[in-house]
Amino acid sequence: MKWIRPLSTGAADDVDLLGNKAHGLVVLHRLGLPVPAGFVVTTEACRAFLRDGRLPGGLEDELGEAMTGLESVTGRRFGGSRRPLPVSVRSGASVSMPGMMDTILNLGLTTRATAALAAETGDPVFARDSRQRFLSGFAAAMTGDRPIPDDAHRQLALAVETVFSSWNTPRARTYRELHGIPHHLGTAVIVQTMVFGNRDEHSGTGVAFSRDPSTGENVPFGEVLFGHIGADVVSGTALTRPLHELADREPAVWAGLLDALSRVEGHYRDACYVEFTFEAGELWMLQVRSGGFTGAAAVRVATELADERVIDRREALLRVSPHHLQHVRTPRITTAGADILARGLGACPGVAAGRVATTPDGAVRMAADGPVVLVRPETSPHDMRGLAAAAGIVTAHGGPASHAAVVARALRKPAVVGVAGLTIDAAAGSVRAGGRTIGEGTLVTIDGTSGEVALGRPPVVTTAADAHLRRLLDWADDVTGDHSPRDEAERLAAARAVLRTA
Repeated sequence: MKWIRPLSTGAADDVDLLGNKAHGLVVLHRLGLPVPAGFVVTTEACRAFLRDGRLPGGLEDELGEAMTGLESVTGRRFGGSRRPLPVSVRSGASVSMPGMMDTILNLGLTTRATAALAAETGDPVFARDSRQRFLSGFAAAMTGDRPIPDDAHRQLALAVETVFSSWNTPRARTYRELHGIPHHLGTAVIVQTMVFGNRDEHSGTGVAFSRDPSTGENVPFGEVLFGHIGADVVSGTALTRPLHELADREPAVWAGLLDALSRVEGHYRDACYVEFTFEAGELWMLQVRSGGFTGAAAVRVATELADERVIDRREALLRVSPHHLQHVRTPRITTAGADILARGLGACPGVAAGRVATTPDGAVRMAADGPVVLVRPETSPHDMRGLAAAAGIVTAHGGPASHAAVVARALRKPAVVGVAGLTIDAAAGSVRAGGRTIGEGTLVTIDGTSGEVALGRPPVVTTAADAHLRRLLDWADDVTGDHSPRDEAERLAAARAVLRTA
């Protein structure tokens, strides 16, 4: 049995075998978009590892062969003393589990390879920083306090083991239990040539949606970090910039990104999400998936794609589920008379009220007595139990692609991120914002659309149905022939039932 598949146009596109992330990379290859060269260790290998407690027979030999192939493609040498080949080692299950498993960057930067990178780039600080990121990231991911070998091939085998093992970390198991994901699936491991968003002033990283995920409007939406790597976007510790700033700073990268968004949306016939890095002005695509919009955004995208003749009305009706309609009318805080404590960026629409908790453990404990709002500087996968227990989430740092925002959308929980001037003293159990200090347990209400955090429980109003929803429901009534007044979800469900049996 072969445990490794190439990330190329000839690779099998079985998402269960390659994982969702690698499957998307195959799509990007087939669309002719720039993807760092690499390969994928299949989910079958992970299942064998989890069953037997060791890498399956033959996998280490395959890893050596795959790296030889990667060296041939790139003209570089893995762990070499000239033109070194550092790689990323990332997880990729068949079902998205954002941030729940480990990633190891800059692998292969041995002592010798780091010196070679410094000589090649003429930037010893960049080379040393890249090695330090590798060592600290790898050490944080490993269990058992094992030393990191100074041999690139041994590093790679150990990294694959580490990523496989992260499938069963408490945070990953908690996430799967919350989302009904089977524990037996396992994860693939993707090995790719590193591209450095922190290489120079013409480098950076970002995320982009082909349409606005909050509204569904047909404009690119996302965020970018100049001079940083992708992990800095997700962590929320660095201040991101609006995606459109790429147009002025790096016009060639911007043009390439717009072309990529157009191609992937054409392939999926849906709004899409991509992750990208640019190194020295050259764009590289790192991930793609369907946007997964919900609520009003899903309705707008479906109706506008039908108007654009990308899909027909039948498919538009089938794409929007009655569940989506539960989130079409967005609750909003009535600001008149509300005591607004702070403002940030709305990361997931909706309103949540609850008592402030300043730690994940505190959120779990306090949630037994009623709703809580978890308030943190930023969040990480280690906070999963607290995020799951909270009714809403607030962070001082981060943007729409930060860990807190991504997980909140996955859990469909209102969230506010990037609250300037917000400080959290977990030891004292207090939060300070807007020149005021409140204690843990204080009741607050957050608006995940406007980004407002209010003290107490201000009045809440719900937005009316918009034109896109009314049009979609008119199409539904045309399918059933029933225009009598009924519940919106019932109207849509009836039309979907007719279409599925037609």
